[in-house]
Amino acid sequence: MDYIAAITNEQLKKELPVINVGDNVRVHNRIKEGTRERIQMFEGTVIAKHGGGISETFTVRRVSYAVGVEKTFPIHSPNVVAVDITRSGDVRRAKLYYLRDRVGKASKVKEKI
Repeated sequence: MDYIAAITNEQLKKELPVINVGDNVRVHNRIKEGTRERIQMFEGTVIAKHGGGISETFTVRRVSYAVGVEKTFPIHSPNVVAVDITRSGDVRRAKLYYLRDRVGKASKVKEKI
């Protein structure tokens, strides 16, 4: 077996959350500040998923104080403690980059029933 594949396989998380594009999620992110450590939550809409394997990531967007903020999280990172799905969205495309141009209620995604 390849050494790189062996190292990456032991770094993969065993239980993955089922995240789809359009879902509203709350990401629990571990932050280290000096010697202290805390968990910060980032809540928003998943607008993209990239890659596969150890390098798989997802991008979450939210509007905070009238400024759009996007963060990209690696799924298998030890700093991503948990991902809670608050709403599942009903979308027809793989990337929701068009939400960047929308403001207010127009930026909402329909909820899957």
